[in-house]
Amino acid sequence: MTPARPAPVPPTATYRLQLQPEFPFAAAGAAVPYLASLGVSHLHLSPVLEAVPGSPHGYDVVDHARVRAELGGEEGLRALSAIAREHGLGLVVDIVPNHMAMAPRHNRALWEVLRDGPASPYARWFDIDWEAGGGQLLVPVLGGPVGTELEHLRVDGDVLRYYDHVLPLRGGTEGLPLPKLLDAQWYRPVWWRLARTELNYRRFFSISELIGVRVEDPEVFEATHATVLRLLNEGVLDGLRVDHPDGLADPDAYLARLHGATGGRWTVVEKILADEEPLPASWPVAGTTGYDALRRVDGLFTDPAGARELLDLYRRFAAPQTDRGGDWAATVRRAAYGVLSHELATELDRLVRVASRACATSPDPALRDRAPWALRTALEELLVRMEVYRPYVSGDAAALVTERAAEEARGAFAVAEEAGAVDVVRGLVVGEGERAAEVEFRVRFAQTASALRAKSVEDTAFYRYVPLLAATEVGGEPGRPGVSPQEFHAYCARVQRDWPAGGTVVTTHDTKRSADVRAALAVLTECPDRWADVLEQVTCAEEEVADGQLAWAAWQTVFGLGPAAPERVQEALLKHAREASLYTSWTEQEPPYEEAVAAFVAAGPCGGPGERVAALREALQPQVRANVLGTALVHLTMPGVPDVYQGTEAEYRALVDPDNRRPVRFPPDDPGDKGAVTAAALRLRGRRPEVFGTAATYEPLTAAGPAAGHCLAFARSGEVVTAVTRLSLRLAEAGGWRDTRLPLPPGTWRDVLAPEREFTGHARVADLFARLPVALLERAGTVPGA
Repeated sequence: MTPARPAPVPPTATYRLQLQPEFPFAAAGAAVPYLASLGVSHLHLSPVLEAVPGSPHGYDVVDHARVRAELGGEEGLRALSAIAREHGLGLVVDIVPNHMAMAPRHNRALWEVLRDGPASPYARWFDIDWEAGGGQLLVPVLGGPVGTELEHLRVDGDVLRYYDHVLPLRGGTEGLPLPKLLDAQWYRPVWWRLARTELNYRRFFSISELIGVRVEDPEVFEATHATVLRLLNEGVLDGLRVDHPDGLADPDAYLARLHGATGGRWTVVEKILADEEPLPASWPVAGTTGYDALRRVDGLFTDPAGARELLDLYRRFAAPQTDRGGDWAATVRRAAYGVLSHELATELDRLVRVASRACATSPDPALRDRAPWALRTALEELLVRMEVYRPYVSGDAAALVTERAAEEARGAFAVAEEAGAVDVVRGLVVGEGERAAEVEFRVRFAQTASALRAKSVEDTAFYRYVPLLAATEVGGEPGRPGVSPQEFHAYCARVQRDWPAGGTVVTTHDTKRSADVRAALAVLTECPDRWADVLEQVTCAEEEVADGQLAWAAWQTVFGLGPAAPERVQEALLKHAREASLYTSWTEQEPPYEEAVAAFVAAGPCGGPGERVAALREALQPQVRANVLGTALVHLTMPGVPDVYQGTEAEYRALVDPDNRRPVRFPPDDPGDKGAVTAAALRLRGRRPEVFGTAATYEPLTAAGPAAGHCLAFARSGEVVTAVTRLSLRLAEAGGWRDTRLPLPPGTWRDVLAPEREFTGHARVADLFARLPVALLERAGTVPGA
């Protein structure tokens, strides 16, 4: 493969566009002049390769060789690139190496595997355990057991049809009676519920509609990346965002191969880091997509003491109906056990089989004679104690699967000798054995751990532990939502030192609430008593109350979102209930419960009682505004490359997908103060890239005076100062800024948002924030671009 051209300068800022049939390349092109004027350097596009028809997101790729026709095809992408370059913008694109859509009629590679079986040249593309399926790939598309669905299965020439599903027939089997015909295929159509326990292909998390791809195979890598690499090499694209690298067999090797193939183009990875987990230093990437930054920025505007009070209130509010979700660590652990025994049961089964094979074939007698049930128990107990997503080849697995975790895991066994299975499993995880079964076990363990962490934390525990909805965000730490200024400054210093060109985000297509919704919710940590009073009023006023956990989440949802169409709230709360999986779920829906939830939401949060919540939000609007503007300015000026999600340059209130993937207007109708702050910061970054780039510096600035803790400030390269207000309600209650002052670096400093305003020396913070609760200062007399 021809190496790509040398890497360009990293972006100064990117702007994320959610492409879909309703918003194709042409629509993106029409927005380019406005987006260029906003001050970003690159457009960040959601996946552009051929996806399932009608897909609203594009992560269900069906053909890596073609640019998606519904978006305008390669011609449309090239036209977008051309108009972007005319306006000084580049393109960064999202790629999906981990999986493809399990949609045979659209996925030609999968179609041929289903038709020709393991002999197909495409069989190596997919992560299939043929032996486990008795030589057949299970396809979970039937609405019931096959015996009850035979009348709906029919042969039509060389294909098998089942309602909208179309499957290829193995050559020469067309004339067989239906039962024998099914047995003769390289696949077995089965009841969709069997995906939980019988599936024999790797999935994306527990989503059976997405089948795992083996990009660790060099030929598969070449085939699945050729089009994107060609577009990079031809200058149509400039950089990459890598979706879900944790699902891959070997992220280290994949990223090294990708780096070589792109010629070192700017690349960020969607890696979710635990609170103190470092990104592997050996990865040849610019950094993460930025969820680690989101957690720190949000934490700045959260009062830890108030968050603890909210937790106490939440426990009392929810306790009469459920005691679940009152402790974060316990909630995660319970969720993990449930996910392993249900959604990921088939992945656990496969891991047990590989572990059994590794033990049975080991030259070490100490590993032999281990019962599968004991290995399963050991695996369950170790997996649920993983506090990060997965170990890596370049890392120390023993530091992640710790001896402490092993000691706790042994407690699940009644007989000490059987507890030895824990040491066997841990030894396989942290060992360096090169036998095929040992290598496969380490890979499968890492992949299963990643899926488990995502499903149990992001998709379950975040919906069960809801004292503060703002904290239940990807990369977040709901058990410790607050971040002190000192912690924030230390984090920024590490980013500037280690990953200065990595991404930062506060809103994405995957955030469960947009940054502005979370900013509003964070204000509740400054007034938990007022929140308690409102809840007491609305609860007394509303007799039909859903379970306490969901009711609490519903009231917070309408507080954070503000005025909105009731159906948006209804949809989000229904998803909340199903994800929590306490009383209903996606696969075991309970209509009476869901109807009760809908009735409660309509009559309560979206009805008359909801007006009391709206009144509290209105009363706290100055504090919400301070958080919204502070979040935006910190995000846009801290170390790293900020990614601005579509529409968020103005105030943007959105809930979990699909609510946050709706097309937006360009330009926004009313950008307001947030629009002014965003544009000013982005244009400054574009005009002074050296101040914010890889060679820049980050210097904390500490205010002095009675309200010093409420001013968060820092300088970039001695040329730009950011200052924001934090915990503004507590500030007002304590008497305001009074004589608090912020020492500025030497020189005269001009307010970027109001150039007529200048400051020198120790600026009075009350003067600094006289117009807005944030300030962006640039050293006066600086020659632009110098």
